[in-house]
Amino acid sequence: MTNRREFLKTTAAAAAAATIPILNSCSGKNDGAAEGGPAPDPMLIVPRNAGLPITGTFLDEISHDIPHQNWGVKEWDADFRNMKAIGIDTVIMIRSGYRKFITWPSKYLLGKGCYMPSVDLVELFLTLADKYGMKFFFGLYDSGKYWDTGDMTYELESNKFVIEEVWNAYGKHKSFQGWYISTEISRKTKGCIETFHEMGRMCKDISGGLPTFISPWIDGKKAIQGTGLKSKQGVSVSDHEREWNEIFDGIHDVVDACAFQDGHIDYDELDAFFTVNKNLADKYGMKCWTNAETFDRDMPINFLPIKFDKLRLKLEAAKRCGYDKAITFEFSHFMSPQSAYLQAGHLYDRYKEYFEIR
Repeated sequence: MTNRREFLKTTAAAAAAATIPILNSCSGKNDGAAEGGPAPDPMLIVPRNAGLPITGTFLDEISHDIPHQNWGVKEWDADFRNMKAIGIDTVIMIRSGYRKFITWPSKYLLGKGCYMPSVDLVELFLTLADKYGMKFFFGLYDSGKYWDTGDMTYELESNKFVIEEVWNAYGKHKSFQGWYISTEISRKTKGCIETFHEMGRMCKDISGGLPTFISPWIDGKKAIQGTGLKSKQGVSVSDHEREWNEIFDGIHDVVDACAFQDGHIDYDELDAFFTVNKNLADKYGMKCWTNAETFDRDMPINFLPIKFDKLRLKLEAAKRCGYDKAITFEFSHFMSPQSAYLQAGHLYDRYKEYFEIR
């Protein structure tokens, strides 16, 4: 007589066989599907399309904490094509330079001791954005002085020249559609309102009012963990609201959108902080975007592609809270089928299944 344990094992196996599409181990075809028919549906047990789709991505080729992939024109062209295939319509150069490394042959920055780049990435990215019908946002220069001193006003010194030089050199491109004020903050920082306002004003004045945006981080528990501190607590929702109300009040006339980074708070805190962000943006007539990070802040190794369910939770919270747009940091390393990280291509596939992209 079959015992209870054997009965349960047999029953479970039978149920699985009845519900899971069986793939031929050699051909990869669904045995129950007609020859040449559609691929079997993924085994999702959550509603599809419940999140806010990602329609923008940063382009990070001047970074200090993720590896360069050393792509040329062929690889970048393929990546823009992969972006386009999932609905990305906006690309943002995260920064045009960081300390001495720069993305384009700026006469001003070269004269300040920066290194000559081997490729003009600004021209390359704008040309590809033109080709694929995308909007390109230019990220300003990051001197590194803010990270050394905590004072944002240093960034004005270089960018008043960079903004004029880059517009004169590349403003003719149809895809040049906006500006990214690249200095990242989390809370009210010395000089932040004045610096954001002045850089936003300079960008708008020279380009006929093209939109600008910022992407700050929330000083949440994961931000504290990242510093190695144990005693400090993450910012409360009320303090976050109070501080950013003051910042938005001082910059909303020259900064059109804010895309808070979503990775520094826990998943059960998303709705509380996202609601505050949306309400503040609405109050000041700004667009509320989310920077849906596609790298995983919960891992002991920095930085690997994120687990799909974590990304899904963040995108679903953004949709529930009525956000206007989702961008990501960033597609090429953490979501691209041709990324150096194998997991990134799998994330791309899971994303397409969830949003039913063929």
